[in-house]
Amino acid sequence: MVEERKHSGWAGRFVIALTIVFLVGSVATVLYLRHAVTGVSGRIASLLLGRPVSYDTSVPVVIEKIQSLRRMETVSYSMDTIVEGKRGNDVLPDLLFGDRLLLVVHGQAIAGVDLAKLKPEDVRVANGAIHVELPPSELFSANIDNQKTRVYLRTTGLFVPADQNLETETRAKAEDQLKQAALKDGILDNAKRNAQATVTTMLNGLGFTRVDVK
Repeated sequence: MVEERKHSGWAGRFVIALTIVFLVGSVATVLYLRHAVTGVSGRIASLLLGRPVSYDTSVPVVIEKIQSLRRMETVSYSMDTIVEGKRGNDVLPDLLFGDRLLLVVHGQAIAGVDLAKLKPEDVRVANGAIHVELPPSELFSANIDNQKTRVYLRTTGLFVPADQNLETETRAKAEDQLKQAALKDGILDNAKRNAQATVTTMLNGLGFTRVDVK
């Protein structure tokens, strides 16, 4: 009989403790949902509470959120080609006095938009709608991959030594060709479109009903 009383008392304390944990958890959950206003948390809160979540859509806050994306790289452009480097002239034959090499080049150019350059006058908010004028897209880098770039062929005339600077100059020439090819193929336009899509998605997530990103 004594053992039954002890068991009954322990069970009662367990139920009380479990009830307290449940109540504390419920209160914490409600408080979290009431204060969740961004991202996935905000959408979950809206569904569970049965009411729309309010967002701070003032211009300073919106600018801060966009600028937090910083230097957004949106396009990567790769190039594989052969670039020629040459020393010589039109009078003396290359067989005797020329210096020539062929460089197998692999390079990559990266473009995007530096959102840190966004200015307050570039953002307009009114009646749930927002218009954003993004900074111009930029070519952030255009570099050849030195590990994947190599000399394919080198020929030197009988009466001249190999020019030690020719390969370095040819690599610089290859980087310039990579830059020009990327620009010609519209890397800046693609970078701007991708940045517009990314920022539009972010602003939709903040609750704007109409978004115009230029």
